[in-house]
Amino acid sequence: MSGGLAAGPRPAGIWRADPLGFALLGFALCALLTGLAVWLADRSGTARAIWFAGVVPVLAALVVEILRGIRRGETGLDIVAALSMTAALVFGETLAAAVVAVMYSGGTLLESLAEGRARRSMHDLLSRVPRTATRHRDGALEDVPLDAIAPGDRLLIRQGDVVPVDGTLASDAAFVDTSALTGESLPVRLLRGAEAFSGSTNAGEAFGLLATHEAKDSTYAGIVRLVEAAQASKAPMSRLADRWSLGFLAVTLGIAVVAWWVSGDPSRAVAVLVVATPCPLILAVPVALVAGLSRAAQLGVLVKGAGPLETMARVRTLILDKTGTLTDGRPRIVSIDSAGGPAKDEILRLAAALDQASTHPVAQAVVAAAKARGLTLPVPSDVTEFPGEGVAGHVDGREVVVGGGAFVASRVGRRPGDPLAVAAGSVLVAVAVDGHMAGHLVMSDPLREGAGAMLDGLRRQGIARILLATGDRADVAARVTEGLGLDGLRADLTPDRKVALVLAERAHGPVMMVGDGVNDAPALAAADVGVAMGVRGAAASAEAADVVLLVDRIDRLATGIEIARASRRIALESVVAGIGLSVLGMIAAAMGYLTPVEGALLQEAIDVAVILNALRALRIAPRDPAAAKPRSVPPGQAGVVQGVTP
Repeated sequence: MSGGLAAGPRPAGIWRADPLGFALLGFALCALLTGLAVWLADRSGTARAIWFAGVVPVLAALVVEILRGIRRGETGLDIVAALSMTAALVFGETLAAAVVAVMYSGGTLLESLAEGRARRSMHDLLSRVPRTATRHRDGALEDVPLDAIAPGDRLLIRQGDVVPVDGTLASDAAFVDTSALTGESLPVRLLRGAEAFSGSTNAGEAFGLLATHEAKDSTYAGIVRLVEAAQASKAPMSRLADRWSLGFLAVTLGIAVVAWWVSGDPSRAVAVLVVATPCPLILAVPVALVAGLSRAAQLGVLVKGAGPLETMARVRTLILDKTGTLTDGRPRIVSIDSAGGPAKDEILRLAAALDQASTHPVAQAVVAAAKARGLTLPVPSDVTEFPGEGVAGHVDGREVVVGGGAFVASRVGRRPGDPLAVAAGSVLVAVAVDGHMAGHLVMSDPLREGAGAMLDGLRRQGIARILLATGDRADVAARVTEGLGLDGLRADLTPDRKVALVLAERAHGPVMMVGDGVNDAPALAAADVGVAMGVRGAAASAEAADVVLLVDRIDRLATGIEIARASRRIALESVVAGIGLSVLGMIAAAMGYLTPVEGALLQEAIDVAVILNALRALRIAPRDPAAAKPRSVPPGQAGVVQGVTP
């Protein structure tokens, strides 16, 4: 019986393709073949003794496994295999018992190979964890263990090295392969100061990295922890299969008893028992779901376990955060307005040079825009930051003030003028130089690329309700989502009100919540499935979520849901087809059309078919949402960036 599985996860041991497991299979197979040779030499008594001896070790190991399962509170269909071998030995069907022993021990090896293949992508993540790093110290290089790396250390990342910790690029440029994290096949070009995530691989020349996190707090370490948790999980569908398995056990015993009672031939009961296979119930489900987990991980969607994967397949309502989720979350400069003073590039250069001293997202966006234009940014001096208002200081000996219009006007001794007319959801950053208003930077937070196509794809997959939940103002949220066809928009939400919305929507079916900030973490935890934007999202949201998108693309959400639904469908197909064939085989055996040996061979064929079908989840090819016909989205959609809760 190839599953040979007690319901639920089994501890490492004889059934995990270890040396003892191979020894049991080898002994049973040797006994079967030797017995057949002796039987052909007309020594049937000796052949039966050899077959008997080959069954005993496998049966003893199986009984031990059953007792362990009972102590864990698990009762599975291993009992059917034990009963079939025991009944065959008692009623003299030693050849059938030997065949079952070989099939059972061989089936557990097949199970291990199937699950091993399904988990390969996750194991690849674990195996890539670097053990040491090369650090600059006192003008020399030294190899140090990862635990010795501290924020601020400068590391050398050679060609082919895996980036050991999160950091910022200390060289002019670098090419990194992020395929292990995101599924993206092409290397990514990074410029000086850009973030480089641990777990990516240097695909170009050696570069310098300035560590920003310890190894234990880096992106890749977090992914490894999530992978390990996912591998130990058990899906609700698997728990349901546990309950079904007890019913199947009762049906099997019932058919066996009736066949014996009606025919008076105990060999018919033995044939029924050996043809009964537990695999469709308790092997197909975990193999299909684990294969789905691996496939999703390959495409940058890290699901924390089989349970969340199955729940994803049943989601009916989707709630999206706005800033950093539906929108890019990184404000961009749309235009620069000059007040008749310095040129536009000079306004940007001075503002960006001063903003180097601030960690505010808007300030960092200004710096990034200046670097993208190739502007050289001097180091500012005498910097004073006024939280929530702006920054003041000196750049190249000139007094510069950057911030909100009212703040900058007050610093230069002027009354705020009439604001420029900008699209709803945009924000103005005022810049003053040497006591005079120099101009404004117009900034916005655009929708993520592919957001509209993704929402269309989700509706085709059966998502009935799609809502936006944001802390932004209602007018800004409406402007951003204009033309997206959402079923509802909830604005001005605090974290507790987001939780209340999630709980209210659960009345319509399982709810998925997608967010990226610390303020989204409670809602992610409250949802049936919480999804975090893991590349730039907060650590709290990634911890609270059930799913982490490892690539900064919202369309991977549709990919994850499609894989989840396909994996669940494949698991159900395997269960229905396998159980149907098993029941037909038991009926044929009860009516005398199958001998015990033929029943054992038939059930193994069913088991192999079920496992191979479940492994189809490894080849799921999601549709590309970007390939769908794009919806018409009005120009100028943007979200508020500064001074608004994300």
